Amino acid sequence: MTFLTSITHLDMVMQLYLGVIILAVFAATFVNADIQVLCENTSVSITWRLSKEFVPHAARFFLGSCMPSHLNIMPTGEGEALFNYQFADCKFKKVIKGKHLIFRNKLTYRPYNKSKPPFFVYPIECLYKRPERWYPPFLNPGAGVAEGQGSLVFHMALLNEQLTGVAMKNVIPLGSFMPIWAAVEQKSHQPLLLLMEECVAATTPDLQPDSQLYPIITNNGCLLESVRGNAVFLPRYHSSAIIVYMQSFKFGLGQEVYIHCNLIAWDLEGLDKSKKACHYMKQNERWELLDDLSRSSLCSCCDSTCKSRSRRESHSLRHKSVLGPLLIVNPSDSEALNP
Repeated sequence: MTFLTSITHLDMVMQLYLGVIILAVFAATFVNADIQVLCENTSVSITWRLSKEFVPHAARFFLGSCMPSHLNIMPTGEGEALFNYQFADCKFKKVIKGKHLIFRNKLTYRPYNKSKPPFFVYPIECLYKRPERWYPPFLNPGAGVAEGQGSLVFHMALLNEQLTGVAMKNVIPLGSFMPIWAAVEQKSHQPLLLLMEECVAATTPDLQPDSQLYPIITNNGCLLESVRGNAVFLPRYHSSAIIVYMQSFKFGLGQEVYIHCNLIAWDLEGLDKSKKACHYMKQNERWELLDDLSRSSLCSCCDSTCKSRSRRESHSLRHKSVLGPLLIVNPSDSEALNP
């Protein structure tokens, strides 16, 4: 009995050892995977060449959520898995980054069921120059909080993670990022620059003398949260809009939180120490001006007090806007995350 048990144990060890060797061979094959990607206007064409041992398993190769659209088998026994899909298919993610639109996905090989991680992952990315005068689809009347002032309409909203639209939920796990977008709809008005002069978080929709506040932007456009936390102004897609991309904070954890901001529409050429958007770049250990890096000296007052020297104050249009309620919760609070 002991002898049989030892043989069985040895057999299991050998199988495990052989399995590791097979996986190592598979890994070596995938490291040298022959993958060709062609990015077209609204779609992508991918050719993934498979060695003969993988051709029978072609149904386990995926682009995002899509299986190969076609399989070519060659006389040698090798094959090509072809993926020809629109960016609207296969769960592509669209990302807005500076002057570019990026469509991202992953090629994967999944020999096991979906509950287990893929054996092989290959990133796919198609990058395009953002068209002139292109606006994200969420920049339209009625998006987010919109209030008028004269010929101007101001907006403020929480965006989704992909920055492609207004967030569908107001529940934010602690530590995740919450992009806050503000814009001014100019109509027939001359082009203006939108700035966030001051922003604070509070647990009430109206600010009272005894309200507890968490300052986010202070000192006429200095993003304080970029110093003590993870926050940055994203590159603008238009002068009339601005996005603060920041990590959610513990203030008001589990309570309703409201973001109160003083927005200002200002002359495009009128940046000064009181009209600016500055964030602290920790890797460079200095404050930088969002709209003109060469003029970052305007941000030098962010560590003290920024005073105005402008004589054109009458040309600016200010607006108080409130975003909320937002609910920041612990990631472990499944009931709050999945109401």
